[in-house]
Amino acid sequence: MKQLKDLLFGVSIKAVSGSTAIGVRELCFDSRRIESGDVFVAINGTAVDGHKFLDKAIGMGARAVICEQIPQTLMDDVTYVEVPDSQQALAIMASNFYGNPSKNLRLVGVTGTNGKTTVTSLLYQLFKIAGYKVGLISTIRILVDDVEYETRLTTPDALTINGHMALMNEAGVEFCFMEVSSHGIAQRRTEGLHFEGAVFTNLSHDHLDYHKTFAAYRDTKKKLFDGLSKQAFALTNADDKNGLVMIQNTRAQKLTYALKTYGDFRAQILEQQLDGQLLKIGEHEVWTKLIGAFNAYNILAIYATASLLGLEPMEILQGISQLQNVDGRFQHFVSKNKVTAIVDYAHTPDAIKNVLTTINTLRTGNENVITVVGCGGDRDKSKRPVMGHIASQMSDTAILTSDNPRSEDPGTIIREMEAGVEAQNSRKIISIEDRRQAIRTACKLAAPGDIILIAGKGHETYQEIKGVRRDFDDYQIAREELEKQEANA
Repeated sequence: MKQLKDLLFGVSIKAVSGSTAIGVRELCFDSRRIESGDVFVAINGTAVDGHKFLDKAIGMGARAVICEQIPQTLMDDVTYVEVPDSQQALAIMASNFYGNPSKNLRLVGVTGTNGKTTVTSLLYQLFKIAGYKVGLISTIRILVDDVEYETRLTTPDALTINGHMALMNEAGVEFCFMEVSSHGIAQRRTEGLHFEGAVFTNLSHDHLDYHKTFAAYRDTKKKLFDGLSKQAFALTNADDKNGLVMIQNTRAQKLTYALKTYGDFRAQILEQQLDGQLLKIGEHEVWTKLIGAFNAYNILAIYATASLLGLEPMEILQGISQLQNVDGRFQHFVSKNKVTAIVDYAHTPDAIKNVLTTINTLRTGNENVITVVGCGGDRDKSKRPVMGHIASQMSDTAILTSDNPRSEDPGTIIREMEAGVEAQNSRKIISIEDRRQAIRTACKLAAPGDIILIAGKGHETYQEIKGVRRDFDDYQIAREELEKQEANA
């Protein structure tokens, strides 16, 4: 059994009522899951304030509570610890509870608007190819070497992070690659973790519903680099205008990668096709199955990170040539009727612009590009007209539809996207609320040689409507619909 005083090591404490020299069973921040002997950490979240459930947690057996204000009425035999920030306290206590597992890993965090999942997932692949035991914490999944665990958050809560890192320690994992979201940083979920390095991919319009301003969003990302030790490395995209801002105040070794400007690591795109691209990294050429300039940046970030972690150049290049595309990231197939369907997670203006730029670079000019795209509900509304503008501007036909409308009316979301469509492009758009019907329509409109882009949900296998998650897989539905078209032809 853990001692509360040991779990509190490194936590900023304002006041204590009761003894910290007590044994505790588990850490918990959900009062519904409390059992006898647990510590309850009251988190003031975006939707619910855990401080309202102190009495409930104690009634269910909590021996101690961590809170931002000790209540006036205290219960006997319960220890109350007042802290300035419960979220930060939870993260540090979680790390202590599991024996500071990140100290035993070579942990690299990857942050940015786009590319986090691709970079972390491909680093996992690359180091597995090189023969190492590897961990992954990403939007898509958590992997403890070869064992997979589900996740719903880009950066999980601190208990989940440290619990799985402890499993990595038990499994003999050496390297761990982790997506670090702005929400995760703002909510202090990564406090107490020991990063050997951090990577910045890019920054564009996203999450302003949460951060309110672009500057606040940027500065939140920057905190990952500000917190690095001088023994760590800070790798940033020098071609992004915010790249050098990220590393301004870091104590870590500063390194850059770039395709257009000077960088410590540089690459060029020599050739692009729908099945891959030829890159020149430094003095070496390498073929990768991942296409597009955005993936060239991702591959270069992977190359640079692997180099900084000690892999040899030829070992890295050989690994890059074997990398497989990540689920829902420019994932494509060609139907029997020669229609190309591409499923991509692009859910920001910059991401959908990058994907459509790549598609338009590869097309011969005779084929049509049909884009199916929506915007998520209960999220940043300001990007909706921008998404509508880009999709209609860069496609021959743009079908505006639902993404995950959540609690919002999908029709309202679509109308906000339509507001960004310029008059000359209005004839190119079709609005269909039902996402399956929108994909079906795209498949019916597509002639041999045409390209369908289904954007926004990528790897997700559900659609969230009015609080209910229903099975929904863009890739599978596109395959089914195109097969139906072929059977009826």
